[in-house]
Amino acid sequence: MTDFLVRRFVKDYDQVGKARVRTAYGVLSSVVGICCNVFLFLVKLIIGLLLNSVSVMSDAFNNLSDAASSVIGFVGVRMAGRPADKDHPFGHGRIEYVAALIVSFLVIEVGLTFFKSSFNKILHPEALSFQAVSLVILALSIGVKLWLAFFNRKLGRRTGSKVMEATAADSLGDVLVTGATILSVLLYGIFGFNIDGFIGLAVSVVVMVAGINIARDTLKPLIGEAIDPAVYRKIKQFVESYDGIEGTHDLLVHSYGPSTKMASIHAEVDGHGNLEEIHEVIDRIEREAKEQLGILLVIHMDPLELTDPVVEERRSAVLGFLEQIDGRITLHDFRMVNGRKRINLFFDIVVPYDLDDGKVVEELEKKIKAYDSRIETVITIDKSYVG
Repeated sequence: MTDFLVRRFVKDYDQVGKARVRTAYGVLSSVVGICCNVFLFLVKLIIGLLLNSVSVMSDAFNNLSDAASSVIGFVGVRMAGRPADKDHPFGHGRIEYVAALIVSFLVIEVGLTFFKSSFNKILHPEALSFQAVSLVILALSIGVKLWLAFFNRKLGRRTGSKVMEATAADSLGDVLVTGATILSVLLYGIFGFNIDGFIGLAVSVVVMVAGINIARDTLKPLIGEAIDPAVYRKIKQFVESYDGIEGTHDLLVHSYGPSTKMASIHAEVDGHGNLEEIHEVIDRIEREAKEQLGILLVIHMDPLELTDPVVEERRSAVLGFLEQIDGRITLHDFRMVNGRKRINLFFDIVVPYDLDDGKVVEELEKKIKAYDSRIETVITIDKSYVG
């Protein structure tokens, strides 16, 4: 069913790197979500009124909030798909995150409202009405929500959309909520236990937690999150696959929306190579990164000394010292200015966040001095941007 809808309503559905195609996926997800959730809201509201059940009605209004979320998502996706302009040279992709953040606040507000209603129901319980047909309809709604969850999860994974994946998680939460509601009505019908208020309370908490999780996942790209290790490896391997590139480091990736990313990376090259040839290779990498990865990549060139055995010997020695201190520390941009009475070493080290930078440098300098007292170091501390 999912593949049928995608083929029917998304033109060029296999080209998910294009903003136009991503927008079409977002519109499809929103429209399907609106239709399913409005249908479930109407059905559950009628059932809740017939049963006089606050847990069923809270579940119904949870579906209504999901429909409103889909409307906001629809508007957000359409606005996020607008092209770049003079005032927004990186496009409008982050509007999708803002829309998802608004959705999360709506979900939390619905949860708070029914938390209050359920608490009052506990203090002042009311009789329920047990009808088997209502339970059957609620069970069917679980099937609809399960399909909606798998539908959004598949689209989210295909397009890399956090919003769709969050919507899928919210739908799975709704499955649990409706299941708890059915349990409440069954216990009353079979044993006469009226725990409707308590179930409604649990439902409201699940709804609020879902809203908080959506907000948390949405705030990450807005604030600035670490690079996904898979994305890091993909870009690193892409750049290092070109002849003349000896290694890479200091990769930074900035997201301006799910389909707009800008990155910078340092590429290590032979310091004795032909400058024009190296520059031509770097230009080609930047151009092809845009075509093949959909990333605006800026490359900084770092020359390496690859032929001097003395430089390599001292670089290996420093690497050994770093391994003794902590195997997670890495080294790059190693340069040496040699002299008979004084040797200057310049290099950068990437230190994990849980280590004390000052203590690492102090211990490293002691080891280097013990190795050769003539050496003076200029050490730059870097941090990893990889998650």
